[in-house]
Amino acid sequence: MDQKVNVSIQHVSKSFKNHEVLKNISLDVFVGEIFGLLGPSGSGKTTLVKQLTGLDSPTSGECYLFQHKMPNLKLIRRIGYMAQSDALYEDLTAMENLQFFSSLYGLKKSQKQRIEEVSKIVNLSEDLRKLVSNYSGGMKRRLSLAIALLHDPDILILDEPTVGIDPVLRKSIWKSFYELKKRGKTLIVTTHVMDEAEKCDRLGLIREGRLIAVGAPEELKKETGTKTIEDAFLKYGGVEA
Repeated sequence: MDQKVNVSIQHVSKSFKNHEVLKNISLDVFVGEIFGLLGPSGSGKTTLVKQLTGLDSPTSGECYLFQHKMPNLKLIRRIGYMAQSDALYEDLTAMENLQFFSSLYGLKKSQKQRIEEVSKIVNLSEDLRKLVSNYSGGMKRRLSLAIALLHDPDILILDEPTVGIDPVLRKSIWKSFYELKKRGKTLIVTTHVMDEAEKCDRLGLIREGRLIAVGAPEELKKETGTKTIEDAFLKYGGVEA
């Protein structure tokens, strides 16, 4: 793996009024790796990735992407972001959504080809003419992922990308993630699903706004003397597995 740092989080804390959501997090993510942020709902995963995208700013500390401090509008085209809640135009078809977002990214000559490519990845090619309001929750997640992939970004930040997606398609989407990794893309994936965490090159375990451990899944299990990531997470969190 190329050890060049693509994402650097330096002593990041975030507070909302008197509630500290992130507590002094420092972390590097390398070029061409799939990095998982694993933690229960409310642990701070979504707040942390929002700092990386520039949608929010830390109360203290700094985030760098491509060695540039965030937020930085010039880097937007190099980042693909899939939020936890789908930001879609439900009165438009999936195709119209994809065309709209591709125009925002400045895709002109390659628009049709990219729409075909990303639709195939998320298995929506046969459903592009349907109104998004008629989509199931899982189909909306898949469309959101397609939109994040449209402009072929160097860094993909995916917040719970496979929630509500059936196991067969989830396997297919992860296969696509590995293909992106092979092309040198960096993926940051938040999840609370343990078997999904096993698929990542490295993990950052987050509990109550703190980064409690970082390492490859096998390393984390070895260090804690456990057989599963779930048990390792509990052990790092001070709970006996």
